[in-house]
Amino acid sequence: MVSKFPAKATAAFCLITAGCFSSQANFHPFSDSSVCEGILRSSRAICSVAITVADYKYSLYGLPNDCDEYRRLLSEVHLRSAKRLLKLCEINKGFYVKAGQFVSSLRQIPKEYSLTLSSLQDQVVPYDFKVIKEVLVSNLGQDPSELFTWFNEQPIAAASIAQVHHAMLKDHQEVAIKVQYPGIEKKMKLDTRIMYSLAEFVAWFFPEFRFLWLVSEFTEAISLELDFVQEARNFETMSNNFRNNKFVRIPRIFWDLTTNQVLTMQFCHGQKVDDVVFLKGMKINPEKVAKKLLEVFAEMIFIHGFLHGDPHPGNILVSIEGQGGFSLVLLDHGICKKLDEEFRLEYCQLWKALILLDSRKIQHLAERFGVGKYYRYLPIIFSGRTIDSKSGIGKGMLVEEQKKMKQHLKALEMEDISSFMESLPSNFLIILRTDELLRSTVSKLGASKWVRLLTYGKYASLGLSLKSNPCSDLTSLALYTRLIGNIEYILLRLTIGVTNLVLWMEKLKRCLNKFYGKMSAAGKGMSTMFFNIYFKM
Repeated sequence: MVSKFPAKATAAFCLITAGCFSSQANFHPFSDSSVCEGILRSSRAICSVAITVADYKYSLYGLPNDCDEYRRLLSEVHLRSAKRLLKLCEINKGFYVKAGQFVSSLRQIPKEYSLTLSSLQDQVVPYDFKVIKEVLVSNLGQDPSELFTWFNEQPIAAASIAQVHHAMLKDHQEVAIKVQYPGIEKKMKLDTRIMYSLAEFVAWFFPEFRFLWLVSEFTEAISLELDFVQEARNFETMSNNFRNNKFVRIPRIFWDLTTNQVLTMQFCHGQKVDDVVFLKGMKINPEKVAKKLLEVFAEMIFIHGFLHGDPHPGNILVSIEGQGGFSLVLLDHGICKKLDEEFRLEYCQLWKALILLDSRKIQHLAERFGVGKYYRYLPIIFSGRTIDSKSGIGKGMLVEEQKKMKQHLKALEMEDISSFMESLPSNFLIILRTDELLRSTVSKLGASKWVRLLTYGKYASLGLSLKSNPCSDLTSLALYTRLIGNIEYILLRLTIGVTNLVLWMEKLKRCLNKFYGKMSAAGKGMSTMFFNIYFKM
């Protein structure tokens, strides 16, 4: 197989593979087990990526990229490669599982990858409590028995970088204690360095396949998660932002029991937000939960400009306590992003333009975001409509529009996708990932696309009117600006309603014309038949 590659590919493939085997062959002489483990994980990763590159090069060699055979084979190679990476993540575990989950949440990668890697769960075997106890003692200065009435040595959750234990303080307050695994920062630095090298290696063979932006985003996210003190600050910022929202609960931080490696917070009871069976059993309407969830994150993005960037179902609980019969408990604030004010306002403007399909405004804002060349695709990404759509918002695309969209997408090459993703601001990337995770959860809860689009439109209007209001306050100024925002939202709803009515009337007119045409044809047929019968008589 390798002999059929170009010389450049053959040489590199042989060198990489030889390096992998030599690393594993020299595995035993190292005395530091963590170094040995790192080398072994790296060797697996290098081998997997080298084989994947070879698969792409060999399977697609000599085929023009605009033919159907190329597209069919490309899909097959995508699927094989995704399965190979899935196996790599499952074997290497740790940050590789985290990286796989991170990639699977992005809509901008081939669907074969996102669907295959979405099966990944945190397959982390919890650390022995002896190790965890050492971290607790070294960080808190005392044995757990001296600080807590009781401490559950079995973790209630275990993930890539830490595990969580349930305990009770001496004053009988229930707490959740997040303990970082020892040496995890060193592993992260080694693994991400290898990921950077692999991304460069792939880009060397396939200049159009550039994933350094993805590795950079993942590395930044992981680095944020490792700083527990910063995460504790994020908890408090989010709590302050939502202090007047009765549907949102943020666990309280116990600062005297919090360090860079240990985070102690209030223990909150609840079930995962996408547990529909639980919600129905508690007589809680899943669609109402979906609407509140969208409102909470829309408020983060469009009003506060401070976003929880990892809203997968395990990080959001539904508690039976709260106004209206339930509340949303937001956990794990490691990946939080402060959006700069200019970006927040422009993103609000973008959503108003997307809902109204203001193509000029969309193009202008796309240029501001650095992706002016691809402005026509922004409505497809966010609202599921083409930029010249004739269908109402939330109604889906017409058949003609679907055909046109498929033609546009077929014209896109990987170079375009790489260029698009590289050009996007970092703020935009975290919003894309957050929005995709929310869409998945909202879909499981049974809410329609219409709910999401209207919610975002409403809060985009509020965000523009509030300008820079840091929290959901009840001051006279906040009430006034919220009133202006609501008026703008009502006008937006009226515009959407009129647009949908006009579109419906046009559709009705087409149906009536079609019906009239058929009736006219039938009438002419009947007239001809009677005419022939009459003269035959």
